[in-house]
Amino acid sequence: MSDFRLKVFHTVALRLSFTRAAEELFITQPAVTKHIHELENEYHLKLFERSGSRITLSEAGKKLFSYSKQVFELYRSMEYDMHAFREVHRGRLCLGASTTLAQYVLPPMLAQFHTTFKEIKTSLLTDNTINIESSLDSNEIDLAIIEGKTRNTAFKYTELTKDEIVLVCAANSPYARKGSIKLNALNQLPLVLREPGSGTLEFVLYELKAAGIKLSELNIEIQMNSPESIKSYLLNAPGCMAFLSIHTVSKEIARNELCIIDVKGLSIEREFNIIQPHGGLSALAELFMKFALKHISSIT
Repeated sequence: MSDFRLKVFHTVALRLSFTRAAEELFITQPAVTKHIHELENEYHLKLFERSGSRITLSEAGKKLFSYSKQVFELYRSMEYDMHAFREVHRGRLCLGASTTLAQYVLPPMLAQFHTTFKEIKTSLLTDNTINIESSLDSNEIDLAIIEGKTRNTAFKYTELTKDEIVLVCAANSPYARKGSIKLNALNQLPLVLREPGSGTLEFVLYELKAAGIKLSELNIEIQMNSPESIKSYLLNAPGCMAFLSIHTVSKEIARNELCIIDVKGLSIEREFNIIQPHGGLSALAELFMKFALKHISSIT
């Protein structure tokens, strides 16, 4: 069995799409189909179950996918170790990050990482915390940085840095002049919240529940899946407020576009964590993790 044929299978199994696999591998869809058929003929087994245009892995396919993940992880480690003899770090590193981190915290770090390790090809998958954890669990990414409160026992957590979630509104809002509100007034205000699955939303709801405020009691005007969308909404709806990471609003506050409203008796602090599967990291993922921790410590 050729390495490329296994790579084709691995990509199809990962994406569950012949079309997406062809696009990712820069080959035609008939070529993808040919490689899969040759692999199935080699083992005399069906690797995929087909139902119309939808495919799923067969039991044999699931087992081969498990082995293929181990094979390509070994290849990445082998490539890193061989280049390490010449003190050259080279290979491909796939990272995942929840939205706030990917948009506001990681870009400067990734730029410096690329400057330091030019031969490492790095990609970043951005999604909410739940989906990023799922991608790490299925080995689509090598390492993840997330913001959720719930801890999944499948992963090991290492604190990267701390964050604060604040209540903000437009600078021309009637509430901006007050500067603060009482906790029991919070459920009377129209709120813009992050979407279900967001680590930011998880933290907000946890702290509100601890303060005696239920989700059902909140006046939720709309839920949106990115800080940028929420900020734009606030600037056009002066009557609304939103809970956002301080990292996401620092520029707007400096420009006097948004302002922080103090909620008396409520403080929402959290950690940004690097998460990894138990059992160790690939060499490149470990290199990035050490770099990230060093980078954060130098700027905080």
